[in-house]
Amino acid sequence: MKKLEERTLRVWTAVAILILPACGRKHHVARSPYPPPRPAAVQEGTRNKPLAAAVGYTETGMASWYGIPYHGRPAADGEIYDMETLVAAHRLMPFNTWLRVTNLTNGKRVDVRVIDRGPFVDGRIIDLSKAAARQIDLLGPGVGQVKLEVIAAPPDIPSNDVYAVQVGAFSIYANAERARATYAAKYGAAQIAVKQGNAPLWRVLVGHERSVDAAQELASRIKADSNLETFVVRMDQTQPPAPASAPASE
Repeated sequence: MKKLEERTLRVWTAVAILILPACGRKHHVARSPYPPPRPAAVQEGTRNKPLAAAVGYTETGMASWYGIPYHGRPAADGEIYDMETLVAAHRLMPFNTWLRVTNLTNGKRVDVRVIDRGPFVDGRIIDLSKAAARQIDLLGPGVGQVKLEVIAAPPDIPSNDVYAVQVGAFSIYANAERARATYAAKYGAAQIAVKQGNAPLWRVLVGHERSVDAAQELASRIKADSNLETFVVRMDQTQPPAPASAPASE
């Protein structure tokens, strides 16, 4: 009996030696924090397409502004960014959303149209054009606390604004022309616009709509027909049109 007790004691001692070091080690499991929920007014729709923001929706946060070297370059919606116009960049608001921006330091405000994406700096909610920043005395400080409010489009918007649906961008002109001809035959109007850069990019734009709503309806039709990811752009009259025939270099 004594030998049995000694053998049992030795077994439990060995088990304890194996278990105790393991209990002393802490296993740290990295956990990714859940991202904060986006406001309901700008929740993303199907395939990350932002939904329209409701008039009256507000945000508060830091604003900044941008000018050179972005001045004269295409914005995210396809039009040419002019830092002396009242426009802005927002991460989520649909293009052509109108925002009233109030500088909470001095109470000055300015109305801007969203044409670009940004700012991509933590803590900032909007990037204003130089002209917009000037109106609310934000040029000197560079950044400032602001309140954004979604507003209806101004009634004096020029009636000659035209919108289209971008269905593709091609590095080879012949490919863009084939796509243009196909969409023109199906939807009645399509054209090619040049996006200048180190190498030209040929953008195929379908439709010639007088309102954003009409262009969005066309975009929905195109997506239903071809399952393409498309987006609405404002036709910019300062953007160089594509040549009538293929470039000589091709």
